[in-house]
Amino acid sequence: MDAKDYHANGRPGKIEVIPTKPYFTQKYLSMAYSPGVAEPCLDIADNPEDAYKYTAKGNLVGVITNGTAVLGLGDVGPLASKPVMEGKALLFKTFSDIDVFDIEVNALTVNKFVSTVVAVAPTFGGINLEDIKAPECFEIEERLQELLKIPVMHDDQHGTAIITVAALMNALRLNGKKTDQIRIVINGAGAAAIASARMYVYIGVPRSNIVMCDRRGVIRRDRELAPGESYASPKMEFATARNISTLEEAVSGADMFLGLSVADVLTRDMLESMAENPIVFALANPNPEITYDMAMHARGDIIFGTGRSDYPNQINNVLSFPYIFRGALDVRATIINNEMKLAAARAIADLAQRPVPESVLKAYQVKRLSFGRGYIIPKPLDYRLISEVSCAVARAAVESGVARVQITEPDHWERYKISLQKRLDDIKGICYRCKRGVEI
Repeated sequence: MDAKDYHANGRPGKIEVIPTKPYFTQKYLSMAYSPGVAEPCLDIADNPEDAYKYTAKGNLVGVITNGTAVLGLGDVGPLASKPVMEGKALLFKTFSDIDVFDIEVNALTVNKFVSTVVAVAPTFGGINLEDIKAPECFEIEERLQELLKIPVMHDDQHGTAIITVAALMNALRLNGKKTDQIRIVINGAGAAAIASARMYVYIGVPRSNIVMCDRRGVIRRDRELAPGESYASPKMEFATARNISTLEEAVSGADMFLGLSVADVLTRDMLESMAENPIVFALANPNPEITYDMAMHARGDIIFGTGRSDYPNQINNVLSFPYIFRGALDVRATIINNEMKLAAARAIADLAQRPVPESVLKAYQVKRLSFGRGYIIPKPLDYRLISEVSCAVARAAVESGVARVQITEPDHWERYKISLQKRLDDIKGICYRCKRGVEI
């Protein structure tokens, strides 16, 4: 089906709002609105936490953007970004049963964007920031985390970081290398690159072992600043002291290459210059930094991943953000902290090491999948992600002290996993408007 027809046919767009309570009698309507609605309003006025009891707040995420950095499209503005935000809403609902209002904000300055989100934040249980250009996205997220007591996450940063950490953990299990000894080259210096580098440091990679490149080459403290650049820029956290200037020099002898840039920048010669058992995550879309065929022909010992679904090891944010927010919402976390992100990464990595269910094999039309160089990360349609990842995130929130829900029952987490799977079962196969079965 043509993509434009898919979005336009029938009711335009991809999402709608549906009632969750009876409404077809006068009694129901009088409770839904006036006069009965006054009673929960008064309770919430006395105790704001009752909003989670009486309203959809606890299962509602705001997907908010200004459209300044839409994947593959750049700065298309807020209105043109709306199809993407509706798509994000669809993913939240189908993968984790989270409802979404997408909000496209005509706000180009940090102050205006932050003040707008703060003003609408009482509506939501969490905020997913999306497609906001760097470096503004860093300040926006930091300020909103300080101002709001609900989970706020810029998925372009942390979703990528979490998934690449999960994939890296499993790649290291396969090649036997140690986190504190590997040398990493990151090509690209945007939000996802910087967040990924920070996460690698958090799991034990020495900062000095990370080299970051932008379109001008290796980021060094002593290189001349370009117009508009600043030594206070977030990417300068990873300015190297090594006497190298080009990507070619940087990847020589490196253990890992992370590409968050453009197609075809990693040549076969560069790949062949890397260390034994190299890890290459070439995530430029639609075309990676080096083609799959070239990479596999160049190195028989490579562990290779892309952002594409038609190659092994698809590194995709949909493995993380629905389940991170699901876990965070369910324990009313006040923030999504590093402990929760690492818990998500570990749960994703661990799931790839377990036997793959028949339903997943059928969904991808393959006879066999097992942990190894061609399968280091779960498939997006693996139904176990919701119970494993969301539970790990919720538990990490409780254990790190950022959850408002207190857990005391010893069997709580097992019961929670069962409830998460039921959520997915309840929405699987349902197309809300056409009532047709769909594969999820």
